[in-house]
Amino acid sequence: MKRFYKNVGVTALDAGWQVTLDERPLRTQLGGQQIVPTSALAHLLAGEWRAQGEEINPRSFVFRDLADFALDIVRPDRAAAIGKLLDYAGTDTLCYRADPDQLLYKRQQEIWEPLVKACEDRHGVTFTRVSGIVHRAQSDATIAVLQKRLESEDHFTLAALLTQASLAASLVVPLAVLEDGADVTALFAAANAEEDWQAELWGWDEQAEIVRAQRLEAFTKAAEFAAASQA
Repeated sequence: MKRFYKNVGVTALDAGWQVTLDERPLRTQLGGQQIVPTSALAHLLAGEWRAQGEEINPRSFVFRDLADFALDIVRPDRAAAIGKLLDYAGTDTLCYRADPDQLLYKRQQEIWEPLVKACEDRHGVTFTRVSGIVHRAQSDATIAVLQKRLESEDHFTLAALLTQASLAASLVVPLAVLEDGADVTALFAAANAEEDWQAELWGWDEQAEIVRAQRLEAFTKAAEFAAASQA
């Protein structure tokens, strides 16, 4: 698609902030008003439009797509979004370890246990750790506390958490990203500790490296989106 606009603007409204193209306000992909809660987030969205050349690259609108997802999908049914996040808590990758006599177990303990313990301490919950792949449900009490925690977030943050949880197969990791001073790259690496372990043993192939870089970029941009929505 050819670029069809010249000027990109950001307008303050009573309800929030909105990006304009040649003074025309943008709408979501389902036709709703694309109004975001902070100036910082609006400027992230505007930056994507300003960065386009003569041809528009639809794949480059990561922040726009997250905003539209938050407004069109998450906001109308927050309960469904929170339910999906709680599903990740119920099967959190960081709680499923190798057998204790395996070398991978030591790596998982070193990387994952501090993150799980920090989440427990921060939120007053207890996670069940499992050696092997047989599912063991987390306690109703833990799920209830996490549900209350998620209900405190706005739909923009929930959209970012859903993106990161799908990439990490974890809720512990995305919740850690929300903390002040979080090392987003290190948290992504923690979530992918098993994959990295296999790569150390057998080596990376070129396609796997490309996919991992793409996943890291999506994870990082979701973190940036969440931070901007709360700025």
